[in-house]
Order: sequence, then C-alpha cells, then structure tokens
Amino acid sequence: MPAKVLLFVAVSVCGLLSLPVVFSQSQSSSTDDAKLRERAMKLHREAIVIDTHNDITSPMTDQGYDLGARDTSGRTQTDIPRMKEGGLDAEFFAIYVSASYARNGGSARRALEMIDGVYEQARRHPESLEMAFTADDIRRIHKTGKIAALMGIEGGHAIEDSLSALRQFYRLGVRYMTLTHSNTNNWADSSGDSNNQNVKHHNGLTEFGREVVREMNRLGMMVDISHVADKTFWDAVEVSQAPVIASHSSARALTDIPRNMTDDMLKAVAQKGGVVMVNFGRSFVNTKYVKPNAGTQAKMDEIRNQYSGDPATMRAKLRELQGPPPRVTLDMLIEHFVHIAKVAGVDHVGIGSDFDGVGGQLPEGMEDISKLPAITYELLKRGWSDADVKKVLGENFLRTMAEVERVAKKLQASGAKPSLAKIGAVAKN
Repeated sequence: MPAKVLLFVAVSVCGLLSLPVVFSQSQSSSTDDAKLRERAMKLHREAIVIDTHNDITSPMTDQGYDLGARDTSGRTQTDIPRMKEGGLDAEFFAIYVSASYARNGGSARRALEMIDGVYEQARRHPESLEMAFTADDIRRIHKTGKIAALMGIEGGHAIEDSLSALRQFYRLGVRYMTLTHSNTNNWADSSGDSNNQNVKHHNGLTEFGREVVREMNRLGMMVDISHVADKTFWDAVEVSQAPVIASHSSARALTDIPRNMTDDMLKAVAQKGGVVMVNFGRSFVNTKYVKPNAGTQAKMDEIRNQYSGDPATMRAKLRELQGPPPRVTLDMLIEHFVHIAKVAGVDHVGIGSDFDGVGGQLPEGMEDISKLPAITYELLKRGWSDADVKKVLGENFLRTMAEVERVAKKLQASGAKPSLAKIGAVAKN
C-alpha cells in the first residue's frame, strides 16, 4: 500500500478514535451541569427563601391587582404562581409612600391603605399566604408550605412625625421601616436629594430622628437604611442598639450610585450584626447602565442646551447618542452577592429584589420572581457550600430579625417606656 494511503488511513483511524473522547467530554459536562441544577433546585426547596422588598403592593392598591392568578401581560413580576415556582417562602410587601404624600399630605392614610391591601390578599388566598410577624412565624409557615406575608414601610414620612403612628404601624404588623425614601423628611436626610440645594438638610438624623430609631429598637421594628444619605446611615448605626438592615441595596464598589453601600458601610452593618439585601435593579447592578462616561455626559449636556426649546428633538438626539442600553447580566447581579460576602462576610448578605419597583429593568435571567432558583445555582457553581447558600437565601435575615426581637424584649424588660418626644419639642440638629 502506498505511503500516502497508509498515512491517510492512520490519520482517519486516529480521528475516528478521538471522536468518542470529545463527545464523552461534552456529554460529561452536560451531565455535571444537569446534576448541579438538580442539586440547586433541591437545596432551594429545602431552604427558607426570603425576599425583603417587593413593590407589587402598589398595583395591588392602585389597580386592584390580585396575586392569585398568573399575570401573563408582562406588566408585573410577582404573583402567587410565580412565587411558588421561585421557591419563595417569605415576602416583605413594601408599604411604599411616595414623596408626593410628604408634600401634599395623607402619608399615614396611604400607608394604611397599602397595609389593608396586604391583609386582603392573605384573606383571599389563605391556602397560599399567611400573615407573619416574627422570625418564628416565618419558620412555622414555611413548614406548612405557605408563603409568609410581611410588611415594611418604605419612607419614614409615612409616620407623619408621630411616634404614636409608628407604634400603631408596628401593631398592624409593620416589621421594618426605611428611614427615608428618595426624599429628605423632617428628621432624616435621603440620598435621593443630597445634592439638591433647595432641600433643607439636617446633616443626618435630627434628635427626633434619633428618637425614632430608639423607639423602633424598643418595639422590635428593624431599622432599614436603604435610601438614606451616608451621614444618616452612620447616625443610625451609632444610635441603634439592634442590628440594622439594608432591605434593597447593592454594593457601591461595583455600581457607583448613592443608593448602594460602600465597603465601609457593609463592614459597619456586619459589625452591628445586620444584613444587606441585594437589589436586582439594573441601575443597582451595572454603573454603565445609569452613568454615562464623562465624554458622553458632556455631549448629552450640549444636546440638552441646544434643544432646550424642542423636547421631542432633544429626546431623539439623546437616544441616538446613547444607543441601546448596556447589557446587564445575571453574572453581574451575582457578583454583588459575592462582593458583599467577601467584604462583610457571608453571614451578612441576602435578597432584596425590588421586583415591581424597578419596572422592567432587571438582569437577563432574573426577569421575575420565578427565577429566584438561579441565585442558588449560580452560587453553587462558584463553589459555595450548601450552608452558606442557605444563609444568603434566608437564614441571615432570620438571624437578624430574631436578634432585633431579642433586643426589643430586653429593652422592654428593663423598663424602657415609649418615647413621648415630638418633632416640634426637640432640636432638629
């Protein structure tokens, strides 16, 4: 047989022999991934999965939205069928009171309407939802297969500068309060208007604001520092005798916006025994999504000046300049969990999705609440232990909530009385 023919046969045989090896490696990789996904789903179902911030309460209140039926319109990210698909065990419904109520009045009434809406959903769907008020309630309801429904006020102006109102909200079931929303109120500065010179700021918490924190400690209501100005954060950490939480904030080192937390803040929350819950919104996850580079910003400013009298053309020119928004991937979201765990410790990070509060601006692969198991899979893929993943999914938050409850019982047993301070009767600075 000619040498060329022998060479051809040898190469062909070698090629054929190598094919099963390549296929086997691919098949092995696929099998390994399938096993990891199966392990992730099993772990996710075993764990207590808690989301500490969901704004579906607004459409519930304003549009009569019912959680019971799957929403196929694409307008919302939350309903009971998708909660169950996502393995959710406890949801904090945001009692969000917009800044307009602080300006125009009716903040407390708005909060009451939203609280009533949460109770109404639990009444309509007793087979799926049950109101919860303590960490033990969450554990008990988890065992029944139901979803624990809890509430957190978003925007301290909801109490209308009244500690009596704060106490009534606690009695109605509110278990955390975000000290501010995007607006500075009468006793605490917000990150949302910190650069607005037309807003009267307090340099953090006023004395009445400190009384609010103290009374929250006595009641057992968690102090939430998402949305607050940096100085307000440090004041709250100093005053609070209980752990503080960030119900829906991510890491500023990765996404440089005021709503996210610096590494020093992450460490301070950890030292206090608290937990930081990662916000899923694109602008919280990728700086490029919310902040153009300096050159682009200068061109945007030029367009705004040139077409100030022609808003339609201005918007068209800005869209043309900016182009499509940058991709925000699931991996970018997971990096916030990883970073916070690295800086603050794995005992101090959790989930604060902000579903239905960030519109459609969610990372690819985390489009609605049914996608929560992806977090478990991604963390396992990065080598996290089952125990650490369970901490992130809910155990960290349960520990913090239980500690806030313990501090409240201790304060009450020591004879601590409800504060009688009124905003007009104490110095504001």
